[in-house]
Amino acid sequence: MTTVRSPDDSARDPYELDRLAEELVARETYRAHHQQTRPADADVDYESSEVERALPLYVPLSHDDKYLSAPTFDVEQFLLSRAYTSLPDLRTELRDYLAALKEELVKLINDDYEAFISLSTDLREEGTRLENLKQPLGDLKAHVLESKQTLQAIQDETKQKLDRRAAIREEKAFLHSLLKISESITRLESLLLISSPGDVDKETSNIEGMPLTSRADTEGDDRTRGNRAKHIARVAAEYTQLIYHVSRANAEPCAFIDESQWRVDRIKSTLSSDLDHLFAVTLSALVGGKDHGSRPSRLSEIEKSKLYADATECLRTYDALGLWRDAEDVIRREVLRDFVKKTIYPGALSAPRSPIVPHTPFAASGRPPSPAPPQTASLPPRTPYTPFTAFASKQNPFEAALRTDGIATTLASAAILDETDDPLAALYNTILRYVDRDVRRLMEIAEAVCAKSGSREQPAGSADEYPGFNIMANVVWAEVGRALMDELGGVIFAAGRPDDFRKHHETTQAFIRALEFLAPSVASVEAMRKHIVFTSFERRWQLPVYFQLRWKEIVSKLEEALVTTKLERVANKALAPFLTAQAAAVYDALRACWSAEVFIPELSARFWRFTLQILSRYRTWLDKSLPPLEPPPKVAAAAAAAERIGGPAGPNGAARASTPVPTEAASAESIAADEALLQQFATAITDVKALEAQATKLWREEVSAMLPDAPPCDDEQTVSPEDALQHSLSRLTSLVPALLNQIVLILSRRACDALLSMRSIPSQFRAMSTSKRVPTEPSYFVSLIFKHTKAFFGIQAVEGPGAAMKDGYLTPVAGEVFELVTQRYIFFLSAMKKTEESLRRLKKGKKSTYSLFGNSGRDDDGRADEEKIRTQMVLDVEAFGREAEALGVLVKENAAYRSLVEMARSSLTEGKRWLFARVKCDPC
Repeated sequence: MTTVRSPDDSARDPYELDRLAEELVARETYRAHHQQTRPADADVDYESSEVERALPLYVPLSHDDKYLSAPTFDVEQFLLSRAYTSLPDLRTELRDYLAALKEELVKLINDDYEAFISLSTDLREEGTRLENLKQPLGDLKAHVLESKQTLQAIQDETKQKLDRRAAIREEKAFLHSLLKISESITRLESLLLISSPGDVDKETSNIEGMPLTSRADTEGDDRTRGNRAKHIARVAAEYTQLIYHVSRANAEPCAFIDESQWRVDRIKSTLSSDLDHLFAVTLSALVGGKDHGSRPSRLSEIEKSKLYADATECLRTYDALGLWRDAEDVIRREVLRDFVKKTIYPGALSAPRSPIVPHTPFAASGRPPSPAPPQTASLPPRTPYTPFTAFASKQNPFEAALRTDGIATTLASAAILDETDDPLAALYNTILRYVDRDVRRLMEIAEAVCAKSGSREQPAGSADEYPGFNIMANVVWAEVGRALMDELGGVIFAAGRPDDFRKHHETTQAFIRALEFLAPSVASVEAMRKHIVFTSFERRWQLPVYFQLRWKEIVSKLEEALVTTKLERVANKALAPFLTAQAAAVYDALRACWSAEVFIPELSARFWRFTLQILSRYRTWLDKSLPPLEPPPKVAAAAAAAERIGGPAGPNGAARASTPVPTEAASAESIAADEALLQQFATAITDVKALEAQATKLWREEVSAMLPDAPPCDDEQTVSPEDALQHSLSRLTSLVPALLNQIVLILSRRACDALLSMRSIPSQFRAMSTSKRVPTEPSYFVSLIFKHTKAFFGIQAVEGPGAAMKDGYLTPVAGEVFELVTQRYIFFLSAMKKTEESLRRLKKGKKSTYSLFGNSGRDDDGRADEEKIRTQMVLDVEAFGREAEALGVLVKENAAYRSLVEMARSSLTEGKRWLFARVKCDPC
């Protein structure tokens, strides 16, 4: 129940809630009054503000209020959540909620009052019952603990017995393993005819006598050799199992293994020795059946198949034992070493060739013909060789199925070099034939064995960088490359003779590619390129020295041609499309850098920089050789002089330099000097454009294919080779616009000389005033306006200085000359009409004031002369336009020419008004 407080109570209110309530009511009343008196056009704004100030929905206080149910009641947050509720209403609401809480509490007590009162009665004597339950629970706990201890003791005893049995089982397995090791050692010693430790008396005879007798027998009997190969393969399999058991037994220290290790090592040594001996005998039978001069073999195909089968078994055994390098040593010793010593020696290149050695590979049935040999001696191709492209092949040799059953593969024969007048190529061909005949089959068999056993997969932590057989790298190239460096290095790598050095380098690179062509796989090629002998062999090439010699040779020829700093044409058709010997020398230097007789792929970057330097050198020579160009200030001064004389500037006078107004005919010396300048400018432009075209063609057809592909780079400052070439050529072609401007100025000046004759047209007609003939032909000087332009481009002449520029520059140059001459024509025509106007005024002033018969006849003669002059000017202007159209100029689109035509067709009075209007409108 609410009560009304008195003023005294309000004064005692510390929060002044009544005063705040009164202020809130006053504010609401003012807002309602303002809403009634607001203007009509503020309805929209007020509605939007009402939406923004809309009060939230009224939520009554309840137990679910987050502020009332919070662990710590925050008065400020609660009041802010009820900010739109007035304080009297909030006080009333809180009091109502308090009354509701009290009512719920009373109701709750009344509902559970009986249970609350009987609570103490229900718990009476519960303590005694709990004490009675405590004693049996303690006894039960003691029995459970006793059972747990007994069970744990039984479990521990069982675990100990199981552990003892496991240890016994492991010891039993270990003993079985030791027994297997002992039996395996004994069996291997018996298979290898090695005496056991107990046979002391027969040790010497068994070790020294039995194996040697057996080997002697194997050398004499092919069947015994085949059985011996299988026997050694069986021993190798047994030895592999022995090594496996020994490695497992070595997991723990074992005295028996330590005691037997020397016997295992002896077995390995004996097995390796027997295997090496058998493999060497087999290789000797294969290679010894035919000499190194490629004579036909004395072995039949069946015998070859048996020998290759034995070699395959030996290689499998080597691979199973991991003795790849031992097998390579045997092949090097039995197959390669003697051949290399007999073939590569200091005098090998000067020794006469054996007539037994054929110049073509052996013919083989079922094999495709050998690809065309690359030319490495007389006429080298324009584009040098690149790896794996020197010899064409219809199939990828690495994709052929390698078979291990002794059957030959279908790969093509070795690619043979052109050995015409090239002893080094003949030596390389001998090596290629021998490798193709005696080593290639072994490499293919070894590669197939490795591929089948998976020995190429290098295990983690292996000390061998290339596991498996690498006969091409470790045997063939190691022996051949080392012999070439040691015996023939002074001849092959001599950079003092650039031609021989390049020939040797190209022939050697072709030999290496042919040797890689015989490799059984890509992995073999990679191993060969990473071999230390291959790296040392490539470092022996003194390529920087060779480049310096070639640079000196090319630069000497170029500088000899550039000594003359004058543009002089050479009447030599062999220099076409160039006109000067200097431009032809520059292009010859560019071609020499990339010719097959000079270029080496490893020096592509150096030759490319040299190419750009040659283009820059030619630009420097042009700057020194060209005559001084007429500077823009001189042209501007000449145009300013023309403006002071009174000539119009033309429609493009603000952007175009005007030609000086001639007052008299040019002298013979001036004409000769202009002709010399025209010839020099035309020569420079022709050579620059020809060099640009030829250099671009050279880049497109040859250089772009020779340069290596640049790696992708995100650096924006990286410039591609093509962009660098275009930049160098743009420095040359930047001279062309300036030279063309000089040509236009000279030609327009010569054309304006022909216009001087038009000043005599009025005097000619006045002198012939008695003649009444109307002119029907243009004046003679019109045909002379473009005389020098036609002569320059070789039109209606034998040959002009700019004949080579006719197709590209005739129309623009003629257009520029036509524009400048038209402006000068307008100037002369305007001056002539002003002179005629002055004469007419002078005649009018001298006339008498009275005449009996009048002066009508004299006035008629003056008008007739004026009409003839105007007709002649129209004929001359039209003929001038036809001459320009014949040169490809768009006359009808030229504003200055249209003005000239209008001026020529107008009478003297109209011409005067037209002239005044033009002078008034022109900015000058």
